[in-house]
Amino acid sequence: MALDIKVPQIGESITEATVASWRISAGDSFNGGDILVELETDKITMELPAPESGTLLKITHNNGDVVAIGEIIASYEPGEGKKNESKVQEDAKSSANQSANTAIPPGARRLADEHGVDTSAVPGTGKHGQVRKEDIVRHLETPKNTPPAGGNAAKNIRTPQRERETTVPMSRLRQKIAERLVEAQQTAAILTTFNEVDLTAVMNTRSKYKEIFKEKHGVSLGFMSFFTKAAVEALKAFPAVNAEIRGNDIIYKNYYDIGIAVGGPKGLVVPIVRDADALSFSEIEKEISRLAAKVNNSTIGLEELQGGTFTISNGGVYGSLMSTPILNPPQSGILGMHSIQKRPVAVNDEIVIRPMMYIALSYDHRVVDGKEAVSFLVRIKQCIEDPERMLLDI
Repeated sequence: MALDIKVPQIGESITEATVASWRISAGDSFNGGDILVELETDKITMELPAPESGTLLKITHNNGDVVAIGEIIASYEPGEGKKNESKVQEDAKSSANQSANTAIPPGARRLADEHGVDTSAVPGTGKHGQVRKEDIVRHLETPKNTPPAGGNAAKNIRTPQRERETTVPMSRLRQKIAERLVEAQQTAAILTTFNEVDLTAVMNTRSKYKEIFKEKHGVSLGFMSFFTKAAVEALKAFPAVNAEIRGNDIIYKNYYDIGIAVGGPKGLVVPIVRDADALSFSEIEKEISRLAAKVNNSTIGLEELQGGTFTISNGGVYGSLMSTPILNPPQSGILGMHSIQKRPVAVNDEIVIRPMMYIALSYDHRVVDGKEAVSFLVRIKQCIEDPERMLLDI
């Protein structure tokens, strides 16, 4: 008797997914727990395992198809899970290429398949040599016919010119990001206010204690723990920045789940540091490190990306001097960190050189007043320039 394979419930806010890559074909047998297909959402890529052993009868939605939660994507017949002999031979013949393919993100694999690119011949620039979509694009743009050295001038042979444009289908993730960014700008009254922070005290603290801190806690003392702690202090002082609008109500959050924007193979994602107010500096650093590793390995879970009350984005790691971050709906505030630069500043009526950073708060003016937003950044500035305040809770 044929049974259906359906798109599982992925998360409360996820209504659809994209079929990223089928691991088996119709007619193939599989064992319970084998990965049948990869599904890509706007947040994560998840693997769908077989509920039991059997044989795949029919695939109703192919790679690239958009499917709804609960929709049937294939059918199978329960039974013995031994693979077809032809499949075993195929796996043995292309094991090297298969292992390379499974190491690349679904978007890159799909682009490679569309253009007939052998990913084993593409140099990967990702972690551990992972082939990324950018590597596939670069490979496609590279001229295939390079003439021998010294031959052009004598024979007047023109080097083939590469194409002036390259068309790459927008991934489901990029489409969803675009939709959310437009939605945020259309539904919220977004304003941004700026300030600058002297990092001298934080840098001196890190220099003084970094070796002891790492020896004791097994993790480096970074800037993010200071800014996360400072954000919590500012949110406590100005709770509107930690609130959200639901219908005609404003919901004030009495907990502090801080989203930390992290760049990964699929783009920027925002894993959540839960109850950051209850964590120590070392616990915050460990949690950020753990979440960042899962993002880079594409193993981050959906539950680790949902429910944040406020977001911190550090564009400074990419060299940004100043920016206006966009809200992460339904949140009402996002803090933007930027590059640290030594600049001349006036301190006690004297010009001195200090490590300075511009910081930005984008906020929903429907919830947060301008005075609150400015005061929020001032509170951040106070905590960073005098980090002992956070330790003494003053």
